[in-house]
Amino acid sequence: MFIDSLKKQNPKLIEVAKKLWQQGVILPDTYIIDVDQVLDNGRRLLKVAEQYGIELYLMTKQIGRNPWLTNKLIELGYRGAVAVDFREAYSLSQHGIPLCHIGHLVQIPTHLIETMLRHNPDIITVFSLEKAQSISDAAEKLGRVQPVMLKVFDKRDTVFPCQEAGITFSELDTVVDALKQMPGIKLSGLTHFPCLSWNARYQTTLPTTNLLTLIRAQNRLEQLGIKLSQINAPSASSCSTIPLLAKYGATHLEPGHALTGTIPANISGREPEHIAMVYVTEISHHYDGNSYCYGGGYYKRGHMKHALVFPEYAISPKTVHILHLGDPYIDYHLPLSGVLPIGSPVIMCFRTQIFVTRSDVALVSGIQTNSPKLEGIYDSQGNWKNSGYA
Repeated sequence: MFIDSLKKQNPKLIEVAKKLWQQGVILPDTYIIDVDQVLDNGRRLLKVAEQYGIELYLMTKQIGRNPWLTNKLIELGYRGAVAVDFREAYSLSQHGIPLCHIGHLVQIPTHLIETMLRHNPDIITVFSLEKAQSISDAAEKLGRVQPVMLKVFDKRDTVFPCQEAGITFSELDTVVDALKQMPGIKLSGLTHFPCLSWNARYQTTLPTTNLLTLIRAQNRLEQLGIKLSQINAPSASSCSTIPLLAKYGATHLEPGHALTGTIPANISGREPEHIAMVYVTEISHHYDGNSYCYGGGYYKRGHMKHALVFPEYAISPKTVHILHLGDPYIDYHLPLSGVLPIGSPVIMCFRTQIFVTRSDVALVSGIQTNSPKLEGIYDSQGNWKNSGYA
């Protein structure tokens, strides 16, 4: 998806990725992250957000919930992270990373609520009165009032499969009345997802009906006399979209792919955020006139189309087409068109979610100053593995 942008924005990352593979420092099925470029992207985002009065929460799942890199970003000025599921929340908390927002895509399980409250999250998203009551009860037990945020939706809205959740707009009044009877919580915000979406036809990122529902819900709560501190409008948060979301009244955003430059808008390589992540693998075998490389790191909505293959002794890499994967599948291998030398390194660049993969994550600093340093290799859940396989 981003091969052309990668070659345009970060050719040094390609060379370092190839060299690490040649040296045996990394294995196939490894994401290499350019630490300095991620930090540069992070600075750009903070600068634009400050101009528009928006607060940014870090999204870490795309980079494998990596605590080392997350802490580097916090040193730049991010106050903490958003955890989209309870395992991420627990993992980040074990590394002392401040939890700003939890519960958005996945609610906190009953027996983990009190543990999470002890980490003093800024806000917790709730989908139901039952979960709100559980949080209220736990907060009362701890002698505190926990700010919560409602996830709202309407029937016409866009909802991804297996992410169906929230309070319908039509029941908003009733839910608000019930929340007022829960002394351990305070209704402080609203959220929805996705609030923006990439439009391939017009080659731009546009507001969704979800964003309009979010604003309608805010207006309704204002009519009910409820003042909110957060209008959280996630998805496709980037330097280019922050001004648009600020115009709609968003107060909090959660950049993830923007940190690695892998937002859909960057397919042309013209976004302020530059590509900072590649996937490295290796040709494993041939079958029926095509080549297969080791898999384990593909995300089904990754939209990858081409790969760079480096046959031995070749002066320049060969760009090859990635064949259709079919559905359902397990990505033991990824198919490439044509017969390519077995053992050749392969570099891909696509939209990913590392936390759902089996991949390694290699963090490399100094790429842009021609002094690359492997900071460490982690698994896809942010756990330290080693300092290199060679």
